[in-house]
Amino acid sequence: MPTPFYVDDFAGKIDSLYRLVIIGSRRANQINKNESHHGFAGANRGKKSTIMSLEEVLQDKLGFYKGEEEEEYLE
Repeated sequence: MPTPFYVDDFAGKIDSLYRLVIIGSRRANQINKNESHHGFAGANRGKKSTIMSLEEVLQDKLGFYKGEEEEEYLE
């Protein structure tokens, strides 16, 4: 069974819980799409994509840009 996550775990990582939900769900969808197209479902058997995406946020593997930062990055 996966380790439960608490709000305090994400205190320094994300500025709002709403952003965490959006980022986590987008990444979970990417993971699901990649597994179905490439056949990697066996590699992460038993681990849900939502749990994997939250772990990536905690490990600083997943980030985000907001407002002006995004515009600067895209240029």
